[in-house]
Amino acid sequence: MSRQFTEDAPGAVDVVTDVVTEVRREAALLKTGALQNAIFNSANFSSIATDEKGVIQLFNVGAERMLGYTAVEVVDKITPADISDPQEVIARAKALSVELATSITPGFEALVFKASRGIEDIYELTYIRKDGSRFPAVVSVTALRADHDGIIGYLLIGTDNTARKQAEEALLKAGALQNAIFSSENFSSIATDEKGVIQLFNVGAERMLGYTAVEVVDKITPADISDPQEVIARAKALSLELATQITPGFDALAFKASRGIEDIYELTYIRKDGSRFPAVVSVTALRDAHGGIIGYLLIGTDNTARKQVEAEQQRLDQRLRDQQFYTRSLIESNIDALMATDPAGIITDVNKQMEALTGCTRDELIGAPFKNYFTDPDGAEAGIKQVLSGSKVTDYELTARARDGKETVVSYNATTFHDRDRKLQGVLAAARDVTERKRFERTLQENNVELERAKAAAEKANLAKSNFLSSMSHELRSPLNAILGFAQLINTDSPPPTASQTASIDQILHAGWYLLELINEILDLAQIESGKLALSSEPTSLAEVLLECQAMIEPQGQKRGIKMIFPQSGIPYFVDADRTRLKQVLINLLSNAIKYNRANGTVVVDCVMSTPERVRISVRDTGAGLPPDMLVQLFQPFNRLGQERSAEEGTGIGLVMSKRLVELMGGLIGVESTVGVGSVFWFELNATAERQLIDPAQPAAIAQAQVPSGAPLRTLLYVEDNPANLKLIEQLIARRPDIRLLCARDGSLGIQLARANLPNVILMDINLPGIGGIEALKILREDPATAHIPVVALSANAMPRDIEKGLQAGFFRYLTKPIKVNEFMDTLEVALEFAAQEAVQSK
Repeated sequence: MSRQFTEDAPGAVDVVTDVVTEVRREAALLKTGALQNAIFNSANFSSIATDEKGVIQLFNVGAERMLGYTAVEVVDKITPADISDPQEVIARAKALSVELATSITPGFEALVFKASRGIEDIYELTYIRKDGSRFPAVVSVTALRADHDGIIGYLLIGTDNTARKQAEEALLKAGALQNAIFSSENFSSIATDEKGVIQLFNVGAERMLGYTAVEVVDKITPADISDPQEVIARAKALSLELATQITPGFDALAFKASRGIEDIYELTYIRKDGSRFPAVVSVTALRDAHGGIIGYLLIGTDNTARKQVEAEQQRLDQRLRDQQFYTRSLIESNIDALMATDPAGIITDVNKQMEALTGCTRDELIGAPFKNYFTDPDGAEAGIKQVLSGSKVTDYELTARARDGKETVVSYNATTFHDRDRKLQGVLAAARDVTERKRFERTLQENNVELERAKAAAEKANLAKSNFLSSMSHELRSPLNAILGFAQLINTDSPPPTASQTASIDQILHAGWYLLELINEILDLAQIESGKLALSSEPTSLAEVLLECQAMIEPQGQKRGIKMIFPQSGIPYFVDADRTRLKQVLINLLSNAIKYNRANGTVVVDCVMSTPERVRISVRDTGAGLPPDMLVQLFQPFNRLGQERSAEEGTGIGLVMSKRLVELMGGLIGVESTVGVGSVFWFELNATAERQLIDPAQPAAIAQAQVPSGAPLRTLLYVEDNPANLKLIEQLIARRPDIRLLCARDGSLGIQLARANLPNVILMDINLPGIGGIEALKILREDPATAHIPVVALSANAMPRDIEKGLQAGFFRYLTKPIKVNEFMDTLEVALEFAAQEAVQSK
């Protein structure tokens, strides 16, 4: 039907097309109208419509809000040029005149000229509000035209540009500041990654420190160019301040900044040539968009000039103070209270003694009549007059009255004083007061009390540290006691263990005793740091020490496929060294050589005479090797160089401990390394003559006690809360049929059993639940029924001060855990004999 209609009425197609076009045009007009309404009614746009001459005809709510005028105040009255910055309008007219090669009049024409020529025009200018304030705006201008294309007006739509301008200015300022800082030779700007490795080293840093950026970027941290002692001191101070352990190194420099705490501090930088200079450093954490730390920025300034100025100022100040002190000392010779008056007797200056004498402040005294502070004002005034008449006053007695009514008899000496032109200035009077001497003595006594308190506090702090070390020693030794004790028991069981079992037990004992030595060494670290570690140096056979180290270290090397090559037995070298510490150094170097070696690598140990007086022991590995710049840092505290490329764990103190121990033994330690080849760690010790050494090893077998037939049954009371330790002693005492064993798990029960059974000997732990071992000993000593019983301490508290404290408390003997079985049995026998003698004497 549609086709037929088209053929029959060809003009109908045009009609339909016109209808569709009209519908679409009306829809577009509706959308356009909706958009116009949204703009005209928006409070976010200033919409200003004018007639063709520029007089405002429409002023929307956005314009009212931005400019402060109501529509009534501007419509048919002014043009947009009247609310614009006149200087900017003039400047715009000049610029457009040049741009368009035509003369444009300043005023509304300058705002709409381009739009009137059909040129799209969006520009910035400053609007002026009704209250006179100004704001930047972005204005879009459109010419309004009639159907015949004639201009009937203009539409100016504006937005407040304040926020963007402020942001742009802030960015410009920030950028300029950053560029100034990073480009300045007056600031050292050092940026690091999150681990502290330097990533940026500006020209200021190069100038101040003498390094080029190439020499430090991706190689070192700022801690490496800082005074190491100051870094350590800062770590300690921050650890106390923030109550958290802070490692010396870069962590100490950036810790506060990493926690969001503003941090500016002083420290000493070390230049490439080794010279030093004081610096003030500001540290900022650099964060990503999520707040995560991606690095740190350290901005430093050379503080040398300020320090020099301060030093010079201090010197001048000190000279002035010295001069003032000298002058005052001359004036106050043989006097206590000092006062100056003018010729009329009005006070012009006083010293502290005068303030104390009168109970008034210096400000209160100056300007007041001298006579007002004495019980006899007329006598005081007469004394002043006598001095002014030309007579010196000596031992002029007056009674001073203080604010609180206290009266003090003083003896005045007075004389006149003049300026350099010999013009009379007034009277200088000095009074002697014996009570001030007593006040000084009392102050001195108070200072001594404070000093004693400070000493007591220091002793308390040292005691707390010692208690901590003692507690740690106890906690580590207790489990070792069971391990070593039972291993010794198994070794003497009947039937005896097989050869294979004996070898395994020997390894357990060997490793256990060595672990005990390591525990002692860890506890000695504090003594090493304070320089108080005592060494037992003696002629030591290197052959024996190397053999022991080989037995301990070879299993570790075999697990990793490392071939261990030691010198052949019979090395004829003896060195003056502490045997235990020498083994510790060797084991540390050997362990490192295995840890950081390549797969199926080799470790070679060698001994040679480096000089006629010294023996050099070297440990060579086939690891990756270290570059020269890392070797410099190798013996620094807590340095774990090389471990970042390895899965090995470590404390970072092994090489430091080794270095200090070698130095304490009078030796020297060093390293040579080639990247890709390996490293050689060596140390030298003083050679010495051979001597017969006593074998320090623990006897492998425990002698079975021979008990005479018919021997009386004796009682041993063991007070111990650790089940493993109780079990160990039970098995030891089971070898002595003449001894009956009683056990108590705490101090209270131990006291009860002692009173009820009166044992021959008591074996007492120190750290017991409830009543401790020392307190229990005190209670037993105060009881006549138990006072005679010898009490032997058996404790993991093995510090020298612990042993001394125990013996002073009254223990018969003090044994430490882990126990050495033969030593324990010998001590028990001595205690039993002592108890038997006491029993005979009491009869």
